[in-house]
Parts: sequence; C-alpha cells; structure tokens
Amino acid sequence: MPKLDRSLLERPGLDRTLGLEYLEASPDRVTARLQVDERHLQPFGYLHGGVSVALAESVASAGANLAAPEGSVAFGQEINANHLRPVRQGAKLAFVARPLHVGRSSQVWSVEIRDAEEKLVCVSRCTLAVVPLESA
Repeated sequence: MPKLDRSLLERPGLDRTLGLEYLEASPDRVTARLQVDERHLQPFGYLHGGVSVALAESVASAGANLAAPEGSVAFGQEINANHLRPVRQGAKLAFVARPLHVGRSSQVWSVEIRDAEEKLVCVSRCTLAVVPLESA
C-alpha cells in the first residue's frame, strides 16, 4: 500500500500542532488517530467541532492528493460535518477517509470519526478541487 511521505506529514502545521497521527494512506483509504487533550476542547470541556472538521479535511486531502493525477494537487473546496456524539478529554478517536468520487478535476471523500468503542462521533464529506501543480 502506498504511504504518504512522512516528511510531509511531520512538517509544522495544523495536523502536527493538534497531534494527528497518520497510520495508513493510499488513494483508496486514509486512517489516522488522535487522543483528545486540552488543545481540542471547547470552553465547556468537550471536543470542539471545528477540530473534527479541520482534521477530517486533512485526512481527505491526504487521500485526494494520492489519488490525484501526476502533476496535480488537491485542495479542499467544501466540507460539511454532522457531529453525532460528544467527546471528552482522554478519548481516543479513529479517522477513516474513503473516496466517493475521484475525477480529473474534483474528488469527494467521506470521513468517519469513531471513538474507542467504534461509536460514530462525526461524519463528514469533503469536496476537493484537483488542479495542475503549476496553477497552485
């Protein structure tokens, strides 16, 4: 299974700042994990929905870039999410992204976020624009 270049995933940025750990990545599936800590909480002590959305876009983007044609790059264009279950500090979350559509100029990915008991915490759909690298 193709792997993302670890040097790209370990660069300073949001994923690293928030502690997202990629486990596998291919054009057909991306998995990652996160342990919820104080960085991820809203003022009432629960996982902030924006964290779920931002990291859902990250895992979808990782897969979309692997599925993009040579010389192209994929950028998030639209994302939505349904937050289904509250999460507290200490929870371990699993992210699984799968493509729903892979085209020449756009892709759509589905992302599920589940807790350690396999309960669905959030489901997201991300549309990505695929553009020539020299245009980016």
